[in-house]
Amino acid sequence: MSVSVIVGSQWGDEGKGKIVDLLSQSADIVARYQGGANAGHTIVIDDKKYILHLIPSGILNNGVICVIGNGVVIDPVALMSEIEMLKQHGIDVKDRLLISHKAHLIMPYHKMLDQARESLTSSTTIGTTGRGIGPAYIDKARRAGIRIVDLLDRKSFEDKLRKNIIEQNDILNKIYGFTELNEEEIVETYIKFDNLIDEYITDTSYYLNTAIKADKNIIVEGAQGALLDVDHGTYPFVTSSNPTSGGACTGLGIPPTSIGKIIGITKAYCTRVGNGPFPTELNDETGEQLRAIGAEFGATTGRPRRCGWLDLFALRYSVQINGISSIAMTKLDVLNDFETIKVCTGYNVNGKSLRSFPVDIPTLEAIELEYIEFDGWKQSLSGITEYDKLPKQAQQYLSFIEKYTEANVEYISTSPDRKDTIIRA
Repeated sequence: MSVSVIVGSQWGDEGKGKIVDLLSQSADIVARYQGGANAGHTIVIDDKKYILHLIPSGILNNGVICVIGNGVVIDPVALMSEIEMLKQHGIDVKDRLLISHKAHLIMPYHKMLDQARESLTSSTTIGTTGRGIGPAYIDKARRAGIRIVDLLDRKSFEDKLRKNIIEQNDILNKIYGFTELNEEEIVETYIKFDNLIDEYITDTSYYLNTAIKADKNIIVEGAQGALLDVDHGTYPFVTSSNPTSGGACTGLGIPPTSIGKIIGITKAYCTRVGNGPFPTELNDETGEQLRAIGAEFGATTGRPRRCGWLDLFALRYSVQINGISSIAMTKLDVLNDFETIKVCTGYNVNGKSLRSFPVDIPTLEAIELEYIEFDGWKQSLSGITEYDKLPKQAQQYLSFIEKYTEANVEYISTSPDRKDTIIRA
């Protein structure tokens, strides 16, 4: 069982990029299984910052093969821009990037539909990035999507694309009042894209299963977080795919029996971008302090993130549905200056304690929270590379998290830089 799955345990933005980059130093392959360019993974190496949206974070380690699986929806503009950015930094993806021929493409009409629907005044506005992710997954589910493999037959591709454009132009123009898209321009753009990415396309499911049989070290990463999962998250304020560990199998075409370890990434506090329930959100000076110290602004959109104390009740739910055995705790250093630190340990509704995490909005809006307070450590964690050298208060904080979630805190990040990470044996 040579596959390790890395999942976001909260509402995304947990720092998965750094942990994937760190672990991929000893990996053969890093594969991405869902989402699109709406996710931004930030990695800092020697004070140089890289922001990746589609290509797995392992690309920054020489010799690692990176795979974009069939569960990902691909924006050609974003992909080519990312490849060019890496080249400018001296990182060549040639012979190191593989893209599934079954992956679906994001079209210009997907982006326009996303933005049009989000602009409507509604109590259920999600707060999407407007990158066309949701509409692309809708087309996939209604069997009208266009896959990369469709580019191989130019006539069939053109027929399918033209049919979709006519249909979507009707919707955009007659329902939303948008200007119709130029059919010829879109067809020409995607044919050019086919020529640009042809060298990267392969049957990645076959490639990965062959690598599993050869006992290669494979790291699998998702985008967003478990609480944004379309099935298990705070629906309808969720993403359009399955960031939970189960999505790794369907998004890559690998068997569950190949997975040996599931690592959950969590911040030492909580954040959320966009709308939707956020029980521990702090709309006060403490929330502003967390945002300022943690530089909590979206890597993809630049939007300020909502901030709050660590929600252990939600984290335990995430541990359960993902099968998380190890936790990677990021941004512990953001809590350095706090006198006291709180964690949420329970939800109550009408005076009754809940046993499981509620995923319906009315209940989430009615809950009252139980908190436990810890003394802060009031000192810098810079330069600490061993768990035993952490302040006693920080160790107590982490120990309580382990006991509550029944998962080991195996990795502890004390700054955005790759080298500032404690790894516990």
